[in-house]
Amino acid sequence: MSPGGGRALGPLLLLLLALPQCVGRWRAVVNRSIPDVCATCHIHATCHQIEGKSVCICNYGFVGNGRTHCQDKDECQIGASKICGNHTLCHNTHGSFYCVCLDGYRASNNNKTFIPNDGTNCTDIDECEESGLCGPNASCMNTEGSYKCYCNDGYKLENGEHSFHPDENIVSCKEIGCGSPPEMKHGYIVGNYSLLPGSAVHYECKEGFYSNEGKFSYCTANETWEPSTLSCKEIDCGKPLLIPHTEMTWDNSTTLWSRVYYQCKDGYYSNGDRNFSECTTDQSWENITYICKEEELLSNLSIFNETCVKWRRKTGRLGLQETYTFHLLGQRWDEKTFSEDVIFNITTSEDNPKVCLDLNPGSNYVVNITAISSRNTIVSVTVAVQTKVKEAFNNVLIFNDTCLKWQRTVRGTDVEDRYSFHVQGQRWYQKEFFHEMTFDLTTHKQAPEVCFDLQPGTNYSVNISMVALNFSLLVSMTTQITDPPFPDIEFVAVKGSAPLLRLRKAEDQNGPISLYQVIVLPLGLQSTFICDSFAAAAFFSNTTDVKGYVAAEFQAKDVADNMSIALGDRHYYGKFYNAPLKLGEEYCVFLRIISEWNKVRTQSCAVWAQIKNLSPTLQYMSAVGLGSVAAVCLILFLSFSVARAYLHSTVRFPPAAFACEAVHLSATMDVAQTGITSSFLETENVSRL
Repeated sequence: MSPGGGRALGPLLLLLLALPQCVGRWRAVVNRSIPDVCATCHIHATCHQIEGKSVCICNYGFVGNGRTHCQDKDECQIGASKICGNHTLCHNTHGSFYCVCLDGYRASNNNKTFIPNDGTNCTDIDECEESGLCGPNASCMNTEGSYKCYCNDGYKLENGEHSFHPDENIVSCKEIGCGSPPEMKHGYIVGNYSLLPGSAVHYECKEGFYSNEGKFSYCTANETWEPSTLSCKEIDCGKPLLIPHTEMTWDNSTTLWSRVYYQCKDGYYSNGDRNFSECTTDQSWENITYICKEEELLSNLSIFNETCVKWRRKTGRLGLQETYTFHLLGQRWDEKTFSEDVIFNITTSEDNPKVCLDLNPGSNYVVNITAISSRNTIVSVTVAVQTKVKEAFNNVLIFNDTCLKWQRTVRGTDVEDRYSFHVQGQRWYQKEFFHEMTFDLTTHKQAPEVCFDLQPGTNYSVNISMVALNFSLLVSMTTQITDPPFPDIEFVAVKGSAPLLRLRKAEDQNGPISLYQVIVLPLGLQSTFICDSFAAAAFFSNTTDVKGYVAAEFQAKDVADNMSIALGDRHYYGKFYNAPLKLGEEYCVFLRIISEWNKVRTQSCAVWAQIKNLSPTLQYMSAVGLGSVAAVCLILFLSFSVARAYLHSTVRFPPAAFACEAVHLSATMDVAQTGITSSFLETENVSRL
């Protein structure tokens, strides 16, 4: 290497030695120029490592780049129903939001606020669960998100609206009605009636009067009775009917229950029926069957020994020969093809003739006997004759209401007899009911017995036939009624006010339904009430220890489907008074269904309602308030009168002052008297519980 080359390598070696130190410093400079990403995240952002790199992401509820800005996200802007659900309101907060239910709804988590991701939703609030929400004489009906109030039957809104909401306006339900119905000359009111619009009063004429015109008066919508067109006129039957071969005895009266007598003329006789006719309520003489016939050639006709007839000849022809013609017609109900027709004559001078006929057993005969009178008049007498067949059994007895037993004829205990039974049952009170059974019984017993599966309260006819001996017997059986079905009611438990009860008709399953009774008892006697006890009296009973009473009674035929009953409406139902309930008392109400038939009475009961903490009505509170004001005014008036009398003796007032004072005092007296009267009427307490 040349000296010049050595000099050139020196600086190169120095550069290589300094190179690592320079690289380290450069790296430090570079590292100081690149900032820490996580340190630059926004206050509402969080640093995340994604694929080895640090990234700032805004927190939930904020939007932005994560470093320079993260602003609040308004979740509610997409709509409350979309983010919170139906019937909700959405409230945005800084970085979040919450939901609340609309008025009339409650959250399913029972909190005021909720976040929808926990499964909470808003459900309708049944405001009607709160007793007395609509006030007195009104009922509550729940709606989606709200409720409406309706006046009870027999009441209406004073402003004429159909429904109301007590939060929106001050309204009250007042009682509606037409008052007492008009009187009717020579007429009277039949049955119960209501004072509600659309109701009718039924009139009937008194005895001795009639009417072909309208018999109803209706309560109109403006609460007045529509005039009835009923006009009762006195009954007049006119001249009585004429009956051939009779003479009349009559006082020429043609009014109701007037009577005319008939008597046969000489040479004629009557058939023994009633011989007088009366003027009836249908303005006509009663139609009687009194007939006068020419004196008969034979009398006292009778049947003996089953197939023989005998009679008595007319007294004026005793000892003379008479010819009689016999015409026999015979049939059998169990053999339709059988028919017998025989005609023959007999001649006899006996005073009491007798003839025995050759008749077939087990047949029904009509025997016509004809003779010619002295006036050449043909006289005929007809008699029915029924011959018997040999009895296959006898001594049929009914026992245990649904069973039969009988005695067989002596045929030996080793001989079996077959009996056919045809059972048919009907009910007069239930026309569509029909029960039918047919079956056979084979037995060798000397005293057979059979029991039928019969329905209660039914009339049955049982036809028992024994084919081997061509013998049949018809037996009538009547089953007793059993307890009627339990009332189909909707139990009501209320506080503060008397409920409106709904009555549904019961079916005539175990006997005819006769009566429905509404029974009111103190609540403490509910567990001791006995349904079959008929000690419950009318409200105005003279019994001093009455613990309950019958508030209403309805005939079954008068009960409409799903009719309503308002407790304490002061109406009469049947002979029972529906008295107002006593304030502060607690009651239980029973519905009793009564069946009566064939001298048997049964009943079923069910608890209908429980009433607790009965509170005074708005009218009652108003009346008490007016009464109190009236009492105060009366005391002030008396005090003022004493003071005026004293001043009058020392100070002279102008006439005009005395006139004004008199007017003021008169107005005060009127107000006081009105308040006292109102208080007395509204606080009437007729309850005897």
